Amino acid sequence: MIISSSLTLGANLLALVFYSAGSLYFITRLLRQHDLERKSLLVTTAVALVFHGIGVIGNGFYREGFHLSYFGVSSLIFWAVNLLVLISSLKKALHNLFVLLYPLSALSVLASIVSKNQASHLLDYSIATHVILSIIAYSLLTIASLQALLLAYQSHQLKHKHLTPGVRLLPPLQTIEALLFELLWVGEIMLTLAIVSGFWFLEDMFAQHLVHKTVFSLCAWVIYAVLLWGRWQLGWRGNKAIRWALAGFICLMLAYFGSRLVLEMILQRI
Repeated sequence: MIISSSLTLGANLLALVFYSAGSLYFITRLLRQHDLERKSLLVTTAVALVFHGIGVIGNGFYREGFHLSYFGVSSLIFWAVNLLVLISSLKKALHNLFVLLYPLSALSVLASIVSKNQASHLLDYSIATHVILSIIAYSLLTIASLQALLLAYQSHQLKHKHLTPGVRLLPPLQTIEALLFELLWVGEIMLTLAIVSGFWFLEDMFAQHLVHKTVFSLCAWVIYAVLLWGRWQLGWRGNKAIRWALAGFICLMLAYFGSRLVLEMILQRI
């Protein structure tokens, strides 16, 4: 273990405290209908991320390799998402999104503490690099897809003048759209690195057990690349951007789940 177990546990507990305190702060301010103190939230998030990051390293990174476990990966995903939203919040009013991220992050950290001795797979760092990049890329692009659905919902509500409390809590429509494309840009970069690392570290990305995942991942990469080009050159936005983002997400899900479906259910019957 690169970081001692006691330091890892302490860091995770402190991250849990900060995320829980942030959740309680949100609930208190919303119930009292008070405005949120943006600076305090960002500082709290930054401190929580430091402790959370130490916990992620301690749980997954060992001298002999990377321990891949379900809850460890979940904790890593929320750390990456919180970091991205924090960076974006420095220039946009996105801090309200932590109303959902705080409790979910607290649960992921708690799960990683409770399930410390769960079954895990030891990967050497070359393969682990590809796996971690893939997980982060899939996670960011999945969140971007949820963001696209949120954008569609918010646009529909505003268009029909249904200003519910949930809509009022969300950031402005243009801010949500800007975050969507930031997520897509970062997710596309991570997906590119994941694909390149796969070709670099794996013997044959088009082997029978990998070909479906590879093909669908490449299709998703092309779809996201076209969407980002359309945004940059043609100013795509609104429903067109949402449709392209969801099409890329469908390809990613086919890459992740469809390859297993093809291998285990279809090919076995041929």
